[in-house]
Amino acid sequence: MHALSHLRTVREHRRLVRRYCFRVGLYRQGLLHDLSKYSPAEFWRGAKYYQGNRSPNDAERAATGLSLAWLHHKGRNRHHFEYWIDWRKDPEGGVVYAGNRMPMRYVAEMFCDRVAASRVYLKEKYTDASPWEYFMNGPPGVMMHPDTTEELKEMLLILKDRGEEAAFRHVRERLKKSREDKSF
Repeated sequence: MHALSHLRTVREHRRLVRRYCFRVGLYRQGLLHDLSKYSPAEFWRGAKYYQGNRSPNDAERAATGLSLAWLHHKGRNRHHFEYWIDWRKDPEGGVVYAGNRMPMRYVAEMFCDRVAASRVYLKEKYTDASPWEYFMNGPPGVMMHPDTTEELKEMLLILKDRGEEAAFRHVRERLKKSREDKSF
């Protein structure tokens, strides 16, 4: 059991996300980010499956076939696109799963979350390209809404190609625009 190491990882991740959210004007989200990680359902599984260089949810999934901590987490945290997935009956008798478009404030928090997670897990190996590479190497056929996918990809690509200051400036501008036009 790696409770102390896991606690340090969670605290460092939340600290970075808070700092990034504050940079783009998401103060409340920065303060409340990932509080469910302290719940027993998530914390003790995280401590049990702690790796230090990747999410304990991946290790739990590899060991048991699913991650109960992740199922708990994604249902309580709107910055994960999985929170926005729903299903409906297909006219042919099957089931269709679809990702719904995420509000911009949660896309922005998802960006902050991915940058922070990359920094925490990669440590000194982190580069501004790391979050982009992680996203591009993710599972194919992810059910993220196409508009949400494009927004996140654009943010990550700006980070990769133009650096942190340009990326956070872009996210701030997108948030401002979304508040003005209420389109996203």
